[in-house]
Amino acid sequence: MMHDETMGGATMGALGNDANRLPSTEKPPSLARRRAIVIGVSVIVLAALGAACWRYLPGLYAWLVDADAIHAFVDEHALLSRLVMVGISMLQIFLAFLPGEPVELASGYAFGFWGGTALCLVASALGSSIIYGAVRRWGWSVVGLFFDRSNLERFGWLQNARKVELVMLIVFLIPGTPKDFLTYFAGLIGVRFPAMLAIATLGRIPSIVTSTIAASAFGAGDYTAAVIAVVVAGILLVLGSIAYRVLERRCR
Repeated sequence: MMHDETMGGATMGALGNDANRLPSTEKPPSLARRRAIVIGVSVIVLAALGAACWRYLPGLYAWLVDADAIHAFVDEHALLSRLVMVGISMLQIFLAFLPGEPVELASGYAFGFWGGTALCLVASALGSSIIYGAVRRWGWSVVGLFFDRSNLERFGWLQNARKVELVMLIVFLIPGTPKDFLTYFAGLIGVRFPAMLAIATLGRIPSIVTSTIAASAFGAGDYTAAVIAVVVAGILLVLGSIAYRVLERRCR
């Protein structure tokens, strides 16, 4: 079991009475069942979406590549389309193992740069707040649905409360890094809510902006700008991956 004494003095002060939220080496049967349910439901939903896409893919593709049709649709269903986009983006944050870039690209393509960016940021703030509140309330019962104890042990800097907020900010600012899992662990290890919210929302801006710029430019027919944005995003992704590995080694 990961006791308080292994967390170091700094973490003991940050965790306080939340020490019992940390995972034990044994996986409770109830947690294993809940995890199996979550995985099963996710697989069923993804399979259903895949089947639907296969069935309606030709017509759907023809509609999706028509940017004017997409824009006309979201204009006609202004509120509903935006609520759906926020909901999809929040779902991606909840299911932290799913990449966020496709959702960000879809948001930029459908709603343009400013609208798509705003919707992604709103979804990030709402989704991160819900995750943080759930983890603070139920602890590892929530985190354990998606992550193993090895995830907490892998990132040694998560065990030092003095480093967490600063390193979280750096990780969120780097495109291509595993951001969403940090939202879960933030509530587990006692990161302050205002700091978490600011980091999880504003720290996503580089990743969101590169995606929404590329998608909105493509939708507007400005393929040169779209290609430039994709190239810049790719460069940032490679540099971010290198920087993340260096940061991970230094924080162990």
